[in-house]
Amino acid sequence: MPVLRGASAGRALVRGVAGLMPPVVAFVLGVWGNTAPSVWTDEIVTIDVARRSWPQMMGLLGQADAVHGLHYVLMWLIGQVCGGLTEFWPRVASAAAVAVAAGGLAWLGRLLGGPRLGLCAGLLLAVLPTASRYAQEARSFAFVMAVAVLATGALVKILSSRARGRWLVCYAVLIALLGWFNLLGMLLLAAHAVTVALRRPGRRIVVRLLWAQAAGIAAVVPLLLLASAQSSAVGDAAPITAGTPFNYFTWLLTPGQSTLPTALKLLLTLTALAALTLLVVRRHKASPLALAVGAPWLIIPPLLLAAVSLDHPLFAYRYLLFCLPAVALLLATAITVVPLRVQLLFVLLPAVPLASSHLAIRQEDSRPWDTSAVRATLRIHDAPGDAVLFSGARCGLIATAFKESFTGRPDLGRARTAAELGALDNLPADPADLQQRLAHTSRVWRIDCNHLSAGARQAAARTAAAQEQVLRRAGFSPAYHRSVSGVDITLEQRPVTSQPAH
Repeated sequence: MPVLRGASAGRALVRGVAGLMPPVVAFVLGVWGNTAPSVWTDEIVTIDVARRSWPQMMGLLGQADAVHGLHYVLMWLIGQVCGGLTEFWPRVASAAAVAVAAGGLAWLGRLLGGPRLGLCAGLLLAVLPTASRYAQEARSFAFVMAVAVLATGALVKILSSRARGRWLVCYAVLIALLGWFNLLGMLLLAAHAVTVALRRPGRRIVVRLLWAQAAGIAAVVPLLLLASAQSSAVGDAAPITAGTPFNYFTWLLTPGQSTLPTALKLLLTLTALAALTLLVVRRHKASPLALAVGAPWLIIPPLLLAAVSLDHPLFAYRYLLFCLPAVALLLATAITVVPLRVQLLFVLLPAVPLASSHLAIRQEDSRPWDTSAVRATLRIHDAPGDAVLFSGARCGLIATAFKESFTGRPDLGRARTAAELGALDNLPADPADLQQRLAHTSRVWRIDCNHLSAGARQAAARTAAAQEQVLRRAGFSPAYHRSVSGVDITLEQRPVTSQPAH
Protein backbone atom coordinates (compact mmCIF):
# COMPACT_ATOMS: atom_id res chain seq x y z
CA MET A 1 0.00 0.00 0.00
CA PRO A 2 2.72 2.58 0.81
CA VAL A 3 4.32 1.90 -2.57
CA LEU A 4 0.99 2.39 -4.34
CA ARG A 5 0.31 5.59 -2.43
CA GLY A 6 3.78 6.88 -3.30
CA ALA A 7 3.29 6.07 -6.96
CA SER A 8 -0.12 7.76 -6.94
CA ALA A 9 1.34 10.85 -5.28
CA GLY A 10 4.14 10.89 -7.84
CA ARG A 11 1.70 10.76 -10.73
CA ALA A 12 -0.36 13.53 -9.13
CA LEU A 13 2.77 15.67 -8.80
CA VAL A 14 3.68 15.09 -12.45
CA ARG A 15 0.14 16.01 -13.52
CA GLY A 16 0.29 19.15 -11.40
CA VAL A 17 3.62 20.24 -12.85
CA ALA A 18 2.41 19.48 -16.39
CA GLY A 19 -0.74 21.49 -15.77
CA LEU A 20 1.32 24.52 -14.70
CA MET A 21 3.62 24.44 -17.70
CA PRO A 22 1.33 26.15 -20.26
CA PRO A 23 0.42 29.21 -18.14
CA VAL A 24 4.00 29.59 -16.85
CA VAL A 25 5.47 29.40 -20.37
CA ALA A 26 2.84 31.81 -21.69
CA PHE A 27 3.49 34.33 -18.92
CA VAL A 28 7.28 34.14 -19.22
CA LEU A 29 7.09 34.68 -22.98
CA GLY A 30 4.62 37.51 -22.43
CA VAL A 31 6.83 39.49 -20.05
CA TRP A 32 10.06 38.71 -21.92
CA GLY A 33 11.10 41.98 -23.53
CA ASN A 34 7.69 43.56 -23.03
CA THR A 35 9.11 47.09 -22.78
CA ALA A 36 11.14 46.80 -26.00
CA PRO A 37 8.32 47.27 -28.57
CA SER A 38 7.30 50.89 -28.90
CA VAL A 39 3.95 51.92 -27.44
CA TRP A 40 1.51 52.74 -30.23
CA THR A 41 -1.82 54.49 -30.83
CA ASP A 42 -4.28 52.20 -29.07
CA GLU A 43 -1.99 51.57 -26.11
CA ILE A 44 -1.42 55.30 -25.69
CA VAL A 45 -5.19 55.75 -25.52
CA THR A 46 -5.35 53.09 -22.79
CA ILE A 47 -2.60 54.76 -20.75
CA ASP A 48 -4.11 58.22 -21.17
CA VAL A 49 -7.63 57.14 -20.17
CA ALA A 50 -6.48 54.98 -17.24
CA ARG A 51 -4.41 57.86 -15.83
CA ARG A 52 -7.42 60.15 -15.59
CA SER A 53 -9.36 60.71 -12.41
CA TRP A 54 -12.36 58.45 -11.81
CA PRO A 55 -14.89 61.22 -12.65
CA GLN A 56 -12.96 62.10 -15.82
CA MET A 57 -12.87 58.47 -16.94
CA MET A 58 -16.56 57.94 -16.26
CA GLY A 59 -17.33 61.15 -18.14
CA LEU A 60 -15.41 59.87 -21.15
CA LEU A 61 -17.11 56.45 -21.11
CA GLY A 62 -20.48 58.15 -21.08
CA GLN A 63 -19.55 59.89 -24.33
CA ALA A 64 -17.11 57.59 -26.18
CA ASP A 65 -15.29 54.25 -26.13
CA ALA A 66 -17.56 52.51 -23.63
CA VAL A 67 -16.85 49.25 -25.50
CA HIS A 68 -13.42 49.26 -23.82
CA GLY A 69 -14.74 50.53 -20.49
CA LEU A 70 -14.18 47.35 -18.48
CA HIS A 71 -10.55 47.19 -19.59
CA TYR A 72 -10.02 50.87 -18.80
CA VAL A 73 -11.43 50.34 -15.31
CA LEU A 74 -9.09 47.39 -14.73
CA MET A 75 -6.10 49.43 -15.90
CA TRP A 76 -7.20 52.35 -13.69
CA LEU A 77 -7.26 49.99 -10.70
CA ILE A 78 -3.79 48.68 -11.60
CA GLY A 79 -2.55 52.26 -11.75
CA GLN A 80 -3.96 52.95 -8.29
CA VAL A 81 -2.29 49.84 -6.86
CA CYS A 82 1.06 50.45 -8.58
CA GLY A 83 1.20 54.16 -7.81
CA GLY A 84 1.00 55.15 -11.46
CA LEU A 85 0.63 53.63 -14.88
CA THR A 86 3.32 53.09 -17.49
CA GLU A 87 3.23 50.75 -20.48
CA PHE A 88 4.81 47.97 -18.38
CA TRP A 89 1.93 47.12 -16.03
CA PRO A 90 -0.90 47.04 -18.62
CA ARG A 91 1.26 44.74 -20.72
CA VAL A 92 1.94 42.52 -17.70
CA ALA A 93 -1.82 42.32 -17.16
CA SER A 94 -2.25 41.18 -20.76
CA ALA A 95 0.50 38.59 -20.25
CA ALA A 96 -1.40 37.30 -17.23
CA ALA A 97 -4.56 37.06 -19.34
CA VAL A 98 -2.71 35.03 -21.99
CA ALA A 99 -1.40 32.78 -19.21
CA VAL A 100 -4.98 32.23 -18.06
CA ALA A 101 -5.94 31.42 -21.65
CA ALA A 102 -3.10 28.88 -21.96
CA GLY A 103 -3.93 27.28 -18.62
CA GLY A 104 -7.62 27.27 -19.48
CA LEU A 105 -6.95 25.64 -22.83
CA ALA A 106 -4.89 22.93 -21.11
CA TRP A 107 -7.88 22.28 -18.85
CA LEU A 108 -10.26 22.31 -21.81
CA GLY A 109 -8.02 19.93 -23.75
CA ARG A 110 -8.03 17.48 -20.83
CA LEU A 111 -11.82 17.58 -20.80
CA LEU A 112 -11.94 16.93 -24.53
CA GLY A 113 -9.26 14.32 -25.01
CA GLY A 114 -7.21 13.66 -21.90
CA PRO A 115 -4.01 15.02 -20.30
CA ARG A 116 -1.85 14.66 -23.41
CA LEU A 117 -4.18 16.73 -25.57
CA GLY A 118 -4.53 19.32 -22.80
CA LEU A 119 -0.80 19.75 -22.29
CA CYS A 120 -0.12 19.93 -26.02
CA ALA A 121 -2.90 22.45 -26.69
CA GLY A 122 -1.91 24.69 -23.77
CA LEU A 123 1.76 24.71 -24.74
CA LEU A 124 0.97 25.37 -28.38
CA LEU A 125 -1.07 28.42 -27.47
CA ALA A 126 1.68 29.58 -25.11
CA VAL A 127 4.40 29.49 -27.78
CA LEU A 128 2.44 30.94 -30.70
CA PRO A 129 3.92 34.38 -31.51
CA THR A 130 0.49 35.98 -31.94
CA ALA A 131 -0.35 35.07 -28.34
CA SER A 132 2.89 36.72 -27.16
CA ARG A 133 2.27 39.74 -29.40
CA TYR A 134 -1.01 40.47 -27.63
CA ALA A 135 0.44 39.53 -24.27
CA GLN A 136 2.53 42.67 -24.88
CA GLU A 137 -0.36 44.91 -25.88
CA ALA A 138 -2.05 47.25 -23.42
CA ARG A 139 -5.51 46.51 -24.81
CA SER A 140 -8.36 44.14 -24.01
CA PHE A 141 -7.85 41.45 -26.68
CA ALA A 142 -5.87 39.06 -24.45
CA PHE A 143 -8.65 39.29 -21.86
CA VAL A 144 -11.27 38.46 -24.48
CA MET A 145 -9.27 35.39 -25.47
CA ALA A 146 -8.95 34.22 -21.86
CA VAL A 147 -12.67 34.60 -21.19
CA ALA A 148 -13.51 32.83 -24.47
CA VAL A 149 -11.45 29.81 -23.39
CA LEU A 150 -13.08 29.68 -19.96
CA ALA A 151 -16.57 30.10 -21.45
CA THR A 152 -15.91 27.23 -23.87
CA GLY A 153 -14.68 25.10 -20.98
CA ALA A 154 -17.88 25.85 -19.07
CA LEU A 155 -19.90 24.82 -22.14
CA VAL A 156 -18.06 21.49 -22.33
CA LYS A 157 -18.69 20.87 -18.62
CA ILE A 158 -22.39 21.53 -19.16
CA LEU A 159 -22.48 19.09 -22.06
CA SER A 160 -20.58 16.33 -20.27
CA SER A 161 -21.10 16.76 -16.51
CA ARG A 162 -23.92 15.97 -14.15
CA ALA A 163 -23.17 19.00 -11.96
CA ARG A 164 -24.59 21.39 -14.54
CA GLY A 165 -26.20 23.99 -12.28
CA ARG A 166 -23.09 25.85 -11.19
CA TRP A 167 -21.57 25.56 -14.66
CA LEU A 168 -24.65 27.18 -16.19
CA VAL A 169 -24.18 30.12 -13.81
CA CYS A 170 -20.46 30.29 -14.66
CA TYR A 171 -21.29 30.16 -18.36
CA ALA A 172 -23.75 33.05 -18.09
CA VAL A 173 -21.25 35.17 -16.14
CA LEU A 174 -18.46 34.43 -18.61
CA ILE A 175 -20.67 35.32 -21.58
CA ALA A 176 -21.40 38.65 -19.92
CA LEU A 177 -17.70 39.27 -19.29
CA LEU A 178 -16.93 38.36 -22.88
CA GLY A 179 -19.30 41.02 -24.17
CA TRP A 180 -18.13 43.67 -21.73
CA PHE A 181 -14.51 43.14 -22.73
CA ASN A 182 -15.38 43.31 -26.45
CA LEU A 183 -18.79 43.12 -28.08
CA LEU A 184 -17.42 41.21 -31.06
CA GLY A 185 -16.41 38.44 -28.67
CA MET A 186 -20.10 37.54 -28.59
CA LEU A 187 -19.58 35.93 -32.00
CA LEU A 188 -18.30 32.97 -30.00
CA LEU A 189 -21.91 32.17 -29.10
CA ALA A 190 -22.60 31.23 -32.72
CA ALA A 191 -19.72 28.75 -32.61
CA HIS A 192 -21.08 27.34 -29.36
CA ALA A 193 -24.48 26.92 -30.99
CA VAL A 194 -22.91 24.82 -33.75
CA THR A 195 -21.07 22.72 -31.15
CA VAL A 196 -24.31 22.06 -29.30
CA ALA A 197 -26.07 21.15 -32.55
CA LEU A 198 -23.30 18.68 -33.40
CA ARG A 199 -23.36 17.05 -29.96
CA ARG A 200 -27.19 16.87 -29.62
CA PRO A 201 -27.22 16.84 -25.81
CA GLY A 202 -30.99 16.70 -25.42
CA ARG A 203 -33.79 19.22 -25.23
CA ARG A 204 -33.48 19.86 -21.48
CA ILE A 205 -29.81 20.82 -21.67
CA VAL A 206 -30.37 22.94 -24.77
CA VAL A 207 -33.11 24.92 -23.03
CA ARG A 208 -30.89 25.50 -20.00
CA LEU A 209 -28.05 26.62 -22.23
CA LEU A 210 -30.35 29.05 -24.02
CA TRP A 211 -31.42 30.52 -20.69
CA ALA A 212 -27.80 30.91 -19.62
CA GLN A 213 -26.88 32.56 -22.92
CA ALA A 214 -29.90 34.85 -22.67
CA ALA A 215 -28.85 35.92 -19.17
CA GLY A 216 -25.31 36.66 -20.36
CA ILE A 217 -26.56 38.59 -23.39
CA ALA A 218 -29.03 40.56 -21.26
CA ALA A 219 -26.15 41.73 -19.07
CA VAL A 220 -24.42 43.11 -22.18
CA VAL A 221 -27.47 44.92 -23.63
CA PRO A 222 -26.82 48.18 -21.69
CA LEU A 223 -23.31 48.34 -23.14
CA LEU A 224 -24.64 47.58 -26.61
CA LEU A 225 -27.19 50.41 -26.37
CA LEU A 226 -24.60 52.86 -25.06
CA ALA A 227 -21.92 51.88 -27.58
CA SER A 228 -24.28 52.12 -30.55
CA ALA A 229 -24.47 55.89 -30.07
CA GLN A 230 -20.76 56.41 -29.41
CA SER A 231 -17.47 56.74 -31.20
CA SER A 232 -14.63 54.39 -30.38
CA ALA A 233 -10.86 54.16 -30.77
CA VAL A 234 -11.16 51.83 -33.75
CA GLY A 235 -8.68 51.71 -36.59
CA ASP A 236 -9.34 50.95 -40.23
CA ALA A 237 -10.21 47.39 -41.25
CA ALA A 238 -9.05 46.01 -44.56
CA PRO A 239 -11.75 45.06 -47.11
CA ILE A 240 -12.59 41.39 -47.59
CA THR A 241 -10.76 39.86 -50.56
CA ALA A 242 -10.05 36.38 -51.91
CA GLY A 243 -6.79 36.35 -49.95
CA THR A 244 -8.36 37.27 -46.62
CA PRO A 245 -8.84 33.69 -45.30
CA PHE A 246 -5.21 32.72 -45.96
CA ASN A 247 -3.88 36.03 -44.58
CA TYR A 248 -6.03 35.74 -41.49
CA PHE A 249 -4.92 32.17 -40.83
CA THR A 250 -1.28 33.24 -41.24
CA TRP A 251 -1.85 36.09 -38.78
CA LEU A 252 -3.21 33.63 -36.21
CA LEU A 253 0.12 31.79 -36.34
CA THR A 254 2.40 34.83 -36.55
CA PRO A 255 1.34 38.49 -36.57
CA GLY A 256 2.18 40.37 -39.74
CA GLN A 257 5.56 41.88 -39.02
CA SER A 258 7.56 43.21 -41.93
CA THR A 259 10.74 42.08 -40.18
CA LEU A 260 9.77 38.42 -40.60
CA PRO A 261 10.66 37.04 -44.07
CA THR A 262 7.72 35.92 -46.16
CA ALA A 263 9.31 32.51 -46.73
CA LEU A 264 9.33 31.78 -42.99
CA LYS A 265 5.72 32.85 -42.58
CA LEU A 266 4.78 30.66 -45.53
CA LEU A 267 6.61 27.67 -44.04
CA LEU A 268 4.78 28.10 -40.75
CA THR A 269 1.40 28.47 -42.41
CA LEU A 270 1.84 25.51 -44.76
CA THR A 271 3.02 23.30 -41.89
CA ALA A 272 -0.11 24.17 -39.89
CA LEU A 273 -2.35 23.58 -42.91
CA ALA A 274 -0.69 20.22 -43.50
CA ALA A 275 -1.35 19.26 -39.88
CA LEU A 276 -5.01 20.24 -40.16
CA THR A 277 -5.31 18.33 -43.43
CA LEU A 278 -3.98 15.20 -41.74
CA LEU A 279 -6.46 15.77 -38.93
CA VAL A 280 -9.30 15.77 -41.46
CA VAL A 281 -7.97 12.57 -43.03
CA ARG A 282 -7.50 10.84 -39.67
CA ARG A 283 -10.49 12.39 -37.91
CA HIS A 284 -11.80 8.95 -36.94
CA LYS A 285 -8.86 8.69 -34.50
CA ALA A 286 -9.49 12.12 -32.94
CA SER A 287 -11.78 13.04 -30.07
CA PRO A 288 -15.19 13.82 -31.61
CA LEU A 289 -15.87 16.38 -28.91
CA ALA A 290 -12.55 18.15 -29.61
CA LEU A 291 -13.50 18.45 -33.27
CA ALA A 292 -17.02 19.59 -32.43
CA VAL A 293 -15.61 22.34 -30.21
CA GLY A 294 -12.52 23.41 -32.16
CA ALA A 295 -13.78 23.52 -35.74
CA PRO A 296 -16.79 25.83 -35.18
CA TRP A 297 -14.69 28.01 -32.86
CA LEU A 298 -12.13 28.55 -35.60
CA ILE A 299 -14.52 28.91 -38.54
CA ILE A 300 -17.83 30.46 -37.49
CA PRO A 301 -16.79 33.82 -35.90
CA PRO A 302 -14.57 34.85 -38.85
CA LEU A 303 -17.30 33.91 -41.32
CA LEU A 304 -19.88 36.02 -39.49
CA LEU A 305 -17.54 38.99 -39.13
CA ALA A 306 -16.59 38.71 -42.80
CA ALA A 307 -20.27 38.74 -43.76
CA VAL A 308 -20.86 41.88 -41.69
CA SER A 309 -17.72 43.47 -43.13
CA LEU A 310 -19.04 43.25 -46.67
CA ASP A 311 -21.30 46.18 -45.76
CA HIS A 312 -19.39 47.81 -42.89
CA PRO A 313 -15.64 46.96 -42.74
CA LEU A 314 -14.87 45.47 -39.33
CA PHE A 315 -12.63 42.55 -40.25
CA ALA A 316 -9.61 43.61 -38.20
CA TYR A 317 -7.74 40.44 -37.28
CA ARG A 318 -7.20 41.45 -33.66
CA TYR A 319 -10.95 41.36 -33.05
CA LEU A 320 -10.76 37.61 -33.70
CA LEU A 321 -7.85 36.86 -31.39
CA PHE A 322 -10.28 34.82 -29.28
CA CYS A 323 -10.22 32.21 -32.10
CA LEU A 324 -6.49 31.62 -31.62
CA PRO A 325 -7.04 28.92 -28.93
CA ALA A 326 -9.12 26.97 -31.48
CA VAL A 327 -6.08 26.80 -33.77
CA ALA A 328 -3.93 25.52 -30.91
CA LEU A 329 -6.59 22.97 -29.94
CA LEU A 330 -6.99 21.61 -33.46
CA LEU A 331 -3.24 21.49 -34.11
CA ALA A 332 -2.76 19.66 -30.80
CA THR A 333 -5.48 17.22 -31.80
CA ALA A 334 -3.71 16.67 -35.12
CA ILE A 335 -0.45 15.90 -33.32
CA THR A 336 -2.14 13.26 -31.17
CA VAL A 337 -3.45 11.30 -34.18
CA VAL A 338 -0.31 11.10 -36.33
CA PRO A 339 2.72 8.77 -35.96
CA LEU A 340 5.69 9.80 -33.84
CA ARG A 341 7.94 10.61 -36.83
CA VAL A 342 5.30 12.96 -38.20
CA GLN A 343 4.95 14.56 -34.77
CA LEU A 344 8.69 15.26 -34.75
CA LEU A 345 8.43 16.77 -38.22
CA PHE A 346 5.64 19.09 -37.10
CA VAL A 347 7.81 20.20 -34.18
CA LEU A 348 11.00 20.77 -36.19
CA LEU A 349 9.58 22.48 -39.31
CA PRO A 350 8.07 25.52 -37.56
CA ALA A 351 10.93 25.92 -35.04
CA VAL A 352 12.87 28.55 -37.00
CA PRO A 353 9.79 30.57 -38.09
CA LEU A 354 8.45 30.60 -34.53
CA ALA A 355 11.78 31.71 -33.06
CA SER A 356 12.21 34.38 -35.74
CA SER A 357 8.70 35.68 -35.19
CA HIS A 358 9.21 35.90 -31.44
CA LEU A 359 12.32 37.99 -32.00
CA ALA A 360 10.55 40.16 -34.59
CA ILE A 361 7.61 41.11 -32.39
CA ARG A 362 10.01 42.31 -29.71
CA GLN A 363 11.75 44.85 -31.95
CA GLU A 364 11.26 48.50 -31.09
CA ASP A 365 9.73 49.33 -34.48
CA SER A 366 7.42 46.30 -34.65
CA ARG A 367 4.35 48.39 -33.75
CA PRO A 368 2.47 50.89 -35.97
CA TRP A 369 3.92 53.88 -34.06
CA ASP A 370 7.58 54.03 -33.05
CA THR A 371 7.14 56.44 -30.15
CA SER A 372 10.43 55.27 -28.65
CA ALA A 373 12.24 56.75 -31.66
CA VAL A 374 10.38 60.04 -31.14
CA ARG A 375 11.55 60.30 -27.55
CA ALA A 376 15.09 59.23 -28.45
CA THR A 377 15.29 61.86 -31.20
CA LEU A 378 14.23 64.63 -28.85
CA ARG A 379 16.61 63.42 -26.15
CA ILE A 380 19.59 63.44 -28.53
CA HIS A 381 18.92 66.47 -30.72
CA ASP A 382 16.86 68.94 -28.70
CA ALA A 383 18.12 72.23 -27.29
CA PRO A 384 16.96 74.45 -24.41
CA GLY A 385 13.80 76.29 -25.32
CA ASP A 386 12.62 73.75 -27.89
CA ALA A 387 8.87 73.23 -28.26
CA VAL A 388 6.79 70.47 -29.86
CA LEU A 389 3.91 70.60 -32.31
CA PHE A 390 1.75 67.53 -32.94
CA SER A 391 -0.32 67.07 -36.09
CA GLY A 392 -3.55 66.59 -34.18
CA ALA A 393 -5.92 63.72 -33.36
CA ARG A 394 -4.38 61.07 -31.09
CA CYS A 395 -0.83 62.06 -31.98
CA GLY A 396 -0.76 64.62 -29.17
CA LEU A 397 -1.41 61.89 -26.61
CA ILE A 398 2.25 60.86 -26.99
CA ALA A 399 3.18 63.81 -24.79
CA THR A 400 0.45 62.89 -22.31
CA ALA A 401 1.53 59.25 -22.06
CA PHE A 402 5.24 60.12 -21.70
CA LYS A 403 5.18 63.31 -19.66
CA GLU A 404 8.72 62.78 -18.40
CA SER A 405 10.06 62.89 -21.98
CA PHE A 406 8.27 66.16 -22.76
CA THR A 407 8.94 68.07 -19.57
CA GLY A 408 10.15 71.53 -20.52
CA ARG A 409 8.95 71.11 -24.10
CA PRO A 410 5.60 72.91 -24.37
CA ASP A 411 3.04 71.56 -26.83
CA LEU A 412 2.28 74.65 -28.90
CA GLY A 413 -0.50 73.01 -30.87
CA ARG A 414 -2.74 72.02 -27.97
CA ALA A 415 -5.59 74.18 -26.75
CA ARG A 416 -7.10 71.70 -24.26
CA THR A 417 -6.21 68.16 -23.28
CA ALA A 418 -8.40 65.15 -24.05
CA ALA A 419 -8.93 64.62 -20.31
CA GLU A 420 -10.24 68.17 -19.89
CA LEU A 421 -12.60 67.69 -22.82
CA GLY A 422 -13.84 64.25 -21.75
CA ALA A 423 -12.75 62.99 -25.15
CA LEU A 424 -10.15 60.74 -26.80
CA ASP A 425 -8.31 63.53 -28.66
CA ASN A 426 -6.73 66.82 -27.65
CA LEU A 427 -8.29 70.02 -28.97
CA PRO A 428 -5.84 71.73 -31.38
CA ALA A 429 -5.01 75.39 -30.93
CA ASP A 430 -6.42 77.75 -33.53
CA PRO A 431 -3.95 79.37 -35.98
CA ALA A 432 -3.95 82.74 -34.22
CA ASP A 433 -2.97 81.22 -30.87
CA LEU A 434 -0.35 79.04 -32.54
CA GLN A 435 1.23 82.03 -34.26
CA GLN A 436 1.36 83.91 -30.97
CA ARG A 437 3.07 80.95 -29.23
CA LEU A 438 5.60 80.57 -32.05
CA ALA A 439 6.81 84.10 -31.40
CA HIS A 440 8.53 82.86 -28.23
CA THR A 441 10.68 80.10 -29.75
CA SER A 442 13.02 79.57 -32.68
CA ARG A 443 12.97 75.73 -32.78
CA VAL A 444 9.90 73.52 -32.94
CA TRP A 445 9.79 69.73 -33.23
CA ARG A 446 6.88 68.92 -35.50
CA ILE A 447 5.55 65.37 -35.02
CA ASP A 448 3.15 63.98 -37.62
CA CYS A 449 1.49 60.61 -36.99
CA ASN A 450 0.49 58.49 -39.98
CA HIS A 451 -1.20 55.38 -38.58
CA LEU A 452 -4.65 56.75 -37.79
CA SER A 453 -8.23 55.73 -38.48
CA ALA A 454 -9.96 57.40 -41.42
CA GLY A 455 -11.76 60.04 -39.35
CA ALA A 456 -8.71 60.84 -37.22
CA ARG A 457 -6.52 60.94 -40.33
CA GLN A 458 -8.75 63.56 -41.97
CA ALA A 459 -8.77 65.70 -38.83
CA ALA A 460 -5.00 65.39 -38.51
CA ALA A 461 -4.52 66.38 -42.16
CA ARG A 462 -6.59 69.55 -41.67
CA THR A 463 -4.68 70.44 -38.52
CA ALA A 464 -1.31 69.75 -40.18
CA ALA A 465 -2.18 71.93 -43.18
CA ALA A 466 -3.17 74.84 -40.92
CA GLN A 467 0.02 74.41 -38.85
CA GLU A 468 2.12 74.34 -42.03
CA GLN A 469 0.76 77.72 -43.13
CA VAL A 470 1.38 79.30 -39.73
CA LEU A 471 4.94 77.93 -39.56
CA ARG A 472 5.82 79.29 -42.99
CA ARG A 473 4.34 82.70 -42.22
CA ALA A 474 6.37 82.77 -39.01
CA GLY A 475 9.59 82.17 -40.95
CA PHE A 476 10.19 78.54 -39.97
CA SER A 477 11.76 76.04 -42.34
CA PRO A 478 12.73 72.35 -41.98
CA ALA A 479 16.24 71.85 -40.57
CA TYR A 480 16.13 68.14 -39.75
CA HIS A 481 13.81 65.27 -40.69
CA ARG A 482 13.48 61.65 -39.63
CA SER A 483 10.81 59.12 -40.60
CA VAL A 484 10.16 56.12 -38.37
CA SER A 485 7.34 53.61 -38.18
CA GLY A 486 4.08 55.58 -38.28
CA VAL A 487 5.65 58.92 -37.36
CA ASP A 488 7.47 61.76 -39.15
CA ILE A 489 9.74 63.96 -36.99
CA THR A 490 10.76 67.34 -38.36
CA LEU A 491 12.75 70.11 -36.70
CA GLU A 492 11.31 73.44 -37.82
CA GLN A 493 13.74 76.29 -37.27
CA ARG A 494 14.06 79.96 -38.06
CA PRO A 495 16.94 82.41 -37.66
CA VAL A 496 16.96 83.96 -34.22
CA THR A 497 16.78 87.43 -35.78
CA SER A 498 13.73 86.50 -37.90
CA GLN A 499 10.43 87.99 -36.77
CA PRO A 500 7.08 86.31 -37.40
CA ALA A 501 4.97 87.84 -40.13
CA HIS A 502 1.80 89.69 -39.20
